Amino acid sequence: MNIGPGIFRTKLPIGFKAGGINCGVRKYRPDLGVIVSEVPCTTTAVYTQNVMKGAPLKYCEKLLPSTNIKAIITNSGQANAATGEQGEINNQSMADSLANQLDCHSHQVLTASTGVIGEQLAIDKIQSSMAELANNVTDIAEKFATAIMTTDLVPKTVQEQVTLSQGTVTITGVCKGSGMIHPNMATMLGYLLTDATLTIDQSQKMIKKVCDNSFNMISVDGDTSTNDCVFLMSNGMSECALLSEEDEAIFLQALQDVAILLAKSIASDGEGASKLIEVNVKGALEESSLKKIARDITLSPLVKTAINGESPNWGRIVAKIGGSIVDCDELLQCDVSIQGMKLFSQGELVIGASSECLKEKMASDTVVIDVELADPLNTVTAWGCDLSQKYVQINADYLS
Repeated sequence: MNIGPGIFRTKLPIGFKAGGINCGVRKYRPDLGVIVSEVPCTTTAVYTQNVMKGAPLKYCEKLLPSTNIKAIITNSGQANAATGEQGEINNQSMADSLANQLDCHSHQVLTASTGVIGEQLAIDKIQSSMAELANNVTDIAEKFATAIMTTDLVPKTVQEQVTLSQGTVTITGVCKGSGMIHPNMATMLGYLLTDATLTIDQSQKMIKKVCDNSFNMISVDGDTSTNDCVFLMSNGMSECALLSEEDEAIFLQALQDVAILLAKSIASDGEGASKLIEVNVKGALEESSLKKIARDITLSPLVKTAINGESPNWGRIVAKIGGSIVDCDELLQCDVSIQGMKLFSQGELVIGASSECLKEKMASDTVVIDVELADPLNTVTAWGCDLSQKYVQINADYLS
């Protein structure tokens, strides 16, 4: 399993090709990317729950789910959100232009956009570059992964192969995301590609479950964006279907592994971030309640800044937990550990816990927080990043 920053050559599944070029919107790197399948794909998606959806999402929602998708085109630099009727016209023009190059119907082309909200697409630049884009595709993911980046520092790609009852299938994941990241979904675009044969029902169930445990469990800054979406495309060119419950379980686990690695790469590449935060919460509460506790900890500015400063201020974590649960007994029976060191248990500081020792452990690139409530029957995990002065600088200057 490989993950960027581009030192690997991440192969796409059989029958998929992808590419990225500069069409003139961004100054120094590719800003227009495409994924193309040799044959139509079964395709499903999940979308942001922000009601201010960008034009590409409104367009894709009308087309999906489908068994007849050939390509996805993505531009970076302009989100095409809050752009009114003209934004929808430009989005359709982008899909039409690629369809003409691929000699397919426009309803076989999906669209996605990322960048500044409120700016109209530079549609003339996009259309004039379409032939170059369509003619410069390969079976490697990195050029596409680079073309969809905004404030990301690295392209994000993952590949895994798994053996099913009929043979071996490949899953390749690509995503972008760095800021305005918050569950349901994040400022992110995700593409999960496979040469396995999936039915629409299998695809819909899997993408929802996978996203609930990966992309919807990350947060950078608590802001939900307008353009977030994750696509699952399966073209069946491996001629391997999911024929049994065992096949489905094996494939689902591999798909989730890919999505979690991508989600963690987004959190660790958060704007201005220097540390990945992983929060594991165990307890007998409903999964939704455990997820809320985990997410709330990753969102806390006080926790995030303490981790940035490598400060062993566990009281901020306990305070956040207390604000996330309503049962006082749960808090009094709660254990809290950072980097494997138990600091809080049964309502008070653990005697002998060394702040200096913990501070040294917090110098790591990843800081793990474990919360164990009474009767730890279930476990959830959320990911976030620290909050730095650089985050403020990046977002204060975003339009300049």
